[in-house]
Parts: sequence; C-alpha cells; structure tokens
Amino acid sequence: MNSTVHEAEVLGNVEKGLLIGGQFRPATGGRTFPVENPATGTTLCEVADGTSRDALEALDAACAAQASWAATAPRERSEILRRAYDLLVARTEEIAQLITLEMGKSLAESRSEVVYGAEFFRWYSEEAVRIQGDFTVEPGGSGRIMLMRQPVGPSLLITPWNVPLAMPTRKIGPAIAAGCTMILKPAEQTPLTALLLASVLTEAGLPDGVLNVITTSEPEAVAAPLVHDGRLRKVSFTGSTEVGRKLIVSSADKVLRTSMELGGNAPFIVCADADVDAAVDGAMIAKMRNIGEACIAANRFYVHADVAEEFTEKLSARMGKMVVGRGDEDGAEVGPLIDAAQRDRVAELVDDAVRRGARVRTGGTAPPGPGYFYPPTVLTDVSPAARLRTEEIFGPVAAISTFADEQEVLRSANDTESGLVSYVYSRDIGRALRLAEGLETGMVGLNRGFVSNPAAPFGGMKQSGLGREGGRVGIEEFLEIKYVAVEVD
Repeated sequence: MNSTVHEAEVLGNVEKGLLIGGQFRPATGGRTFPVENPATGTTLCEVADGTSRDALEALDAACAAQASWAATAPRERSEILRRAYDLLVARTEEIAQLITLEMGKSLAESRSEVVYGAEFFRWYSEEAVRIQGDFTVEPGGSGRIMLMRQPVGPSLLITPWNVPLAMPTRKIGPAIAAGCTMILKPAEQTPLTALLLASVLTEAGLPDGVLNVITTSEPEAVAAPLVHDGRLRKVSFTGSTEVGRKLIVSSADKVLRTSMELGGNAPFIVCADADVDAAVDGAMIAKMRNIGEACIAANRFYVHADVAEEFTEKLSARMGKMVVGRGDEDGAEVGPLIDAAQRDRVAELVDDAVRRGARVRTGGTAPPGPGYFYPPTVLTDVSPAARLRTEEIFGPVAAISTFADEQEVLRSANDTESGLVSYVYSRDIGRALRLAEGLETGMVGLNRGFVSNPAAPFGGMKQSGLGREGGRVGIEEFLEIKYVAVEVD
C-alpha cells in the first residue's frame, strides 16, 4: 500500500468518534488526539479523545442495555457473533491494511491476525448456546440444589496496542455470548482497528448500548471513575504487569471481578536431544511473530551446550536474512516497533547486555529514520545480570544462554516473577513432560513455537495474570454462578 489515495480510502472507512449507546459522537469539548504511523512517524488521522464524563455516559448506556441484553435468547447472541465472524473474514484485506497502518506489522501478519481474531467470534458463537446449569438432589434428600449461570453485568475491557483486533475480539466474544454489556477502552496507539470492529458488530446486529467504545489519550482518567462506580461489575485487562497491579488495587474498592493477562518473560528451552532445525523453526515463530512485540514472545533462550553453537548459527542466519521495512511494502517481514520510546528501550536493553559482555551475532544497531525500526538481533554470552534477562524485551531480540542439565535450566527458567508461557524442544518424551510439569507458567509450547488458539485457555501464573481467556473456560470469566436451594416436601 504505497498510495496516499489508498491509505485515505482505508482510513475513510473508519468512524473517528466515541461509540456510546449505539451512536458515534465527538468527545466532550470536541477533544481529539493523533494516531501515528510507526513506519513513518507521521500522523494518520485524529480520533475522539474521551474524558471521564464520556466514560460515565458509556457506563450509563451499558447499564441501560444490560437487562434486555441478558434476557436475549442465546441463539440470537450466537447468530450475531457468527455474522460478525463472517463480516470480519469478508473484510480481511481492509482490516489488515488498517492494522498495518497503525501498528506496523507486515500485511501478512496482519492478515493472520484478522483470521485469528475472527475465530474468537466463531468459537463463542458456538459457546453462547452451551451455558449450562445443574440440578441435583441434596445428600440428605429433603431438598434440591439448583445452579444457574448468569451474566456478571457491565464490563470494562482494556486492550493493548500490539494485537489491536484479536485482543478486543478475545474479550468481546465471550462477553456477548454470556450476555454482558461492555465498555471497550482500546490502546491510544491503535484505536482505529477497535472502532472499525465496533462498526462491524453494529452491522452484525448488536443492539445499541451493548458495546460502547471510548478512545482516549488519558486511560487512567477514563478508567478511574468506572472502576469506582458500583454499577460496573467486571474489569478485563491485557497489558503490563505494572498497570495490572494498579487496576487490581483500584478494583478492590467495589470488589470487581477481574481478569488480568499481564506481562511475560518466556523461556525457550532447547535440550541436547532436540531436533535443532525444528527448534530454530519454532524460535522464529516464538521470537519474531508480531515483531517480538507479544507477551508470549520468547524472551530468554536456554540452549544445551552440546547444540548451542549449531542452534545459534542457524537462528542468526535466519534472523539476519529477514527483510526490515514498512509493513505494507512487498517482501517486508519485520515492520517498525510501535513508537520511538519502545525502539529506544529495546536498543537500551541490547546495549546494556553488550556492556555486560554479550556478543552480537546479528543486528544490534537501529537504522536511521524515518520510522521506529530495529533489526532482528541475536545475542550470545548473555550475563544473568543483563536487564533483558529480567525485563520483557517486546522486540526482535533473542538472548541466548547455555545450560548443562535439566534441573539447572528449570531453576533458571522459573527464576522470574512472570509465568505466562514457556517453550520446550526435546525428542525425549519423559524429559519434555518433566519440564512441562516443572515450569511455572500457565502455558507450554512443547515442540512448537506458537500456543495461541481460540479453543484453548490463554493465561498465566504468578504475576502474569488472573483468569483465562479463550477455550471453554473463557466464557466463565463473564458469568456468575447462582445457587438456589429448593425445598421439597
């Protein structure tokens, strides 16, 4: 997409206002903020800059719609989701171009995100009609135990910039299926995809007020009055552990249900018996998918000393050949990082590791602008004291260390406050299962570099979050269990 006219056409299909009660409207005072193209550093357009007043009006709309939406037939909710799935698939190219414009990833990756994100709507269209209760005789025989599942109620959904379609669909899908109304607060860096998604859902027949969207440059000011308002009943957040902690504290005021998908620090373990070529293939996915800007990206590579040099040479060759460029350019595989701050942070982490003795095998130097590019980088001899051992990189940098035995690598892999995902490559099934059981993460990729699947539960242990998204359990995050004690004469 190298045509200004083409770019204008894509942007022209997106509403730029707040969605409240079924209507797109300006923010209070007509405030707006710019959305930047990270490949050029230029402004794509301006969108409404919502305020705390707008947020409370969105909550008014969600509360007004809650009772009727909860009473809507499960089949009707299911069919709305299925229509939305079909619309997303039909508009894959348009949505992919929009994702690339505001987030930077290659068009190929953006197309994959549309397919992945749409699948959450298809999955939860099928789960909407399978919300079940229970009815049993109490042990003493004098009564009955009846269980019913009901929607938790108005929910605040806060999504990140790195996966601007699939993160909203992963939350909106189960909320719609369960019968909850919502206020979506997308990341300020990537609001356009969320606004287009809202239009798709409206076209699919979602009633007014069920989904409300507040775009804003002041997320804390917008979220604060919502989480302290007793009418809100749930917060679902995907983002950094630091922000997640603050939201958990704030949510305690009204004892809100919380789902938290927070930061990661994923270990990628290559055992001596691993298929090295398969491990390199998996590493390319686990590290370079989404430019490394993913909570499930491999962060710390632990490679057995017997295969370390072979693995490093092959991974360095593959990463070194990747084409860096604008995501909408032919052949581009690695787009820009989201903004200057993120590019500079990745560069600082690499420089810190090098100062502590790390060796650069490929990459390691940011090219001149425009845009916020950083090359695929492989480091070896990484000190345990390097910052990128404890901090989430969120960029295209693979930091490799070696290990000698199973217990050693397990201790190193678990030596972190994070516990989202880990990756293990081994052809010894016993060793692979021992490591999978011993790793303190909510997900494990066993001889594969990609774990995300709408049909599987996504989430972490320790400080990587609370609850799960996706799979059969994802809808439970939006349901309350009510117990009815029935007297039988």
